[in-house]
Amino acid sequence: MAEYYIGMSLSPASTIETGVVVLDEFNKLILVDKLFSMSDVQFFFDNFSSIKQSKVCISLPWDNTLMTGKWRILSKPYQMVTTYKGFLDLEDWLERYSSRGCECISKLISQGVDVKRFDLYLSRLKLNLYSNFKQRSPADCKFLQSVLKTEYGFSDIPTNMMPAGALEAIVGALVAREESRHNVEKIFDFNGVDVINIKDPIRE
Repeated sequence: MAEYYIGMSLSPASTIETGVVVLDEFNKLILVDKLFSMSDVQFFFDNFSSIKQSKVCISLPWDNTLMTGKWRILSKPYQMVTTYKGFLDLEDWLERYSSRGCECISKLISQGVDVKRFDLYLSRLKLNLYSNFKQRSPADCKFLQSVLKTEYGFSDIPTNMMPAGALEAIVGALVAREESRHNVEKIFDFNGVDVINIKDPIRE
């Protein structure tokens, strides 16, 4: 029976697109789409006929509800302030990740779907897909698209620029595929769901 790998780059809000891709066993992208609301996300999973034969990997979006200043948002990946006991985490204002989509994921798991989470920043580092350009800038997207096409064999990626969310979702699909090859490790737990990352570099 065919197995599919679903990658989803979940956005922190419905005003930003959520990218979703479906990758088959032969490294072919059989679906590339963008969603916005959580109802769109739920509709996709409810209507994907091979969901039980799929491994799903969904990104952890940054929680930008209170950290609205640019320097605060950009500092999140680098400053682990939650490890310092002098900061009081009142009303979760120090949380780096958003809980958006957790109810949908819990529902999928209760239905027997294999769902894991991934940190986009850490996975791009592990896959050697991280650039020195600003994240989601045109230069960063062009770099990511080029490397995915040349180094990871996605020959069906078009020459025109793909949406940032779709490119990030491909990263999730790669992590899901590596899970089926037992080449991942759990790095932490988020709301009861394993957050995984690739252990060893992919060699196609």
